[in-house]
Amino acid sequence: MVGTIDNAQTSLTEQMEQIETDIHRISNKLNNDGFMSKAPAAFVEKERDKLTALKKEQAKVKAQLSAADK
Repeated sequence: MVGTIDNAQTSLTEQMEQIETDIHRISNKLNNDGFMSKAPAAFVEKERDKLTALKKEQAKVKAQLSAADK
């Protein structure tokens, strides 16, 4: 049972790291004036939507990690 919990926690930690990497990448893109001036508005909106979804997912995984620590 302990191994299963450790595996789940490791998986959640890896998922959190990937989410944080993606958030950082998209945030950098959206904060880049060159990107923002050249990218089509629809693409920028799509990236903003991705960022919002990633932040929601980040909160969900963070809650799962907190619950697993208890």
